[in-house]
Amino acid sequence: MINIAVLGYGVVGSGVVEIIKKNSVSISKKAGQEICVKKILDIRNFPDSPERDLFTMNSEEIFDDPSIGIVVETIGGIGAVYKFTKEALSRGKSVVTSNKELVATHGPELLKLAKDNGVNYLFEASVGGGIPIIRPLNRCLAANEIHSIFGILNGTTNYILTQMKRQGKDFDEALKEAQNKGYAEADPTADIEGHDACRKIAILSSIAYNEFVDYKKYIRKV
Repeated sequence: MINIAVLGYGVVGSGVVEIIKKNSVSISKKAGQEICVKKILDIRNFPDSPERDLFTMNSEEIFDDPSIGIVVETIGGIGAVYKFTKEALSRGKSVVTSNKELVATHGPELLKLAKDNGVNYLFEASVGGGIPIIRPLNRCLAANEIHSIFGILNGTTNYILTQMKRQGKDFDEALKEAQNKGYAEADPTADIEGHDACRKIAILSSIAYNEFVDYKKYIRKV
């Protein structure tokens, strides 16, 4: 059995838990052993949740548990999450994340820490998770010389621009529609000001050219 812990129980975290439960048979079959969510870390209480017995507000309950082998980080940002990720890797637990900000900022350090402790730091979902692109770029295309990387990296702005061009909507109307449909966050700053796309291209460039690219040095035009 592989026990995992999920950090954060927002939209992404709750979705991860739901999918693991819903598809537990097929996931376990592919993994070769049973996959079980053992702990969920969140600072909020969820007394009505069917997973209420799994919740903890104490991260040490996860890091001190030798039976937990994988930590799924869904909190986002680079505050406490950076500390949690380092702690998990240092304790010999693999970490899976979609946190592009953390990967773009501390990726090389966290990858080295994972390697030093014989575990994995995986972030396929941070850029184009539905394609996918990171693993093919890192493995399948490793022998290729890549001259350039370009593409649609931000779904929110792609939706907004499409609505403006094809439907004649103004920016504010298209943004509001994207938020109502769940394509845009309540605070869309990272998307509409280019931070999200900037972090993603930095991650892809770092992998493609085997050299850390600091997204903070990119010039964003909005």
